[in-house]
Amino acid sequence: MSADSAEQPQLPADSVVAVIVTRHRRELLAESLKVIATQTRVPDHLVVVDNGPDQPARQVVEDCPIPSTYLPSRHNLGGAGGFALGMLHALALGAEWVWLGDDDGRPADDQALATLLDVARTRKLAAVSPVVVNINRPDKLAFPLRRGLTWKRRPEELSAPGGDADFLPGIASFFNGALFRAATLDVVGVPDYRLFVRGDEVELHRRVVRSGLPFGTSLKTRFVHPDGSDEFKPMLGGRFHAQDPSDENKRYYTYRNRGYLLSQPGMRKIGALEFLRFGLYFVGQRRDLKAFREWLRLVRQGRREQFFRR
Repeated sequence: MSADSAEQPQLPADSVVAVIVTRHRRELLAESLKVIATQTRVPDHLVVVDNGPDQPARQVVEDCPIPSTYLPSRHNLGGAGGFALGMLHALALGAEWVWLGDDDGRPADDQALATLLDVARTRKLAAVSPVVVNINRPDKLAFPLRRGLTWKRRPEELSAPGGDADFLPGIASFFNGALFRAATLDVVGVPDYRLFVRGDEVELHRRVVRSGLPFGTSLKTRFVHPDGSDEFKPMLGGRFHAQDPSDENKRYYTYRNRGYLLSQPGMRKIGALEFLRFGLYFVGQRRDLKAFREWLRLVRQGRREQFFRR
């Protein structure tokens, strides 16, 4: 039920538009759309941005029973640009809520969207995300969460003793099942296309924090995603970790974009700690001065806003 991108479907009141970004992963996208289409509260429209039309996902989108818009991009926009395009298109359609997801993840149950809507309305939130768990080990978080010097690795560790057992304020994973009010995007904008991949979600999180709008993670629903913890290498007995992707492309964008992020308001205080932490990791632990120099070069490139593609 795919709509031509030039058409403007009439959405109902309180409408939800789901936005998915994909590239060369039709099988994973199909699994994701299958779960989205069977929600107890089905999205009113689906927008899929395809960054790899040389291996088009159009048929997968057309097979989905939700009214949809397929947006192929012959220029790879990355995750940042893909979500920016999809979110702006959702707003142009008249969405009152925008629900974000990547193609390799999906809601863990059929009540995810209904739960997020209920939590957002009840708590008057600008945005709310589910807990993101390991798709192969749902008892573990897909991405470890650091609180001070403590790393949280399991969903049950997210609720603080004496705190709210159902909600984690001020922390969210925006590209993995998060629900935004349209009015929130009017305030904070959409992801920064220049970042391409890596750090784009963190940068959007920074803007939401600085806006003062209320947001957080609902502990009552989950989103499954491939494990992302292997990039975080322990050091000093596990008290600290350093992100060190094995893929060369991921390292380039991770470190370059991190340099930009650490130069932005709201994140500058931790910049000096980053130099100390990665210096200890590359020089003290890995004994690789060359890798540390490369890290420094990429961080400085990001601080100078030299967003060249690799």
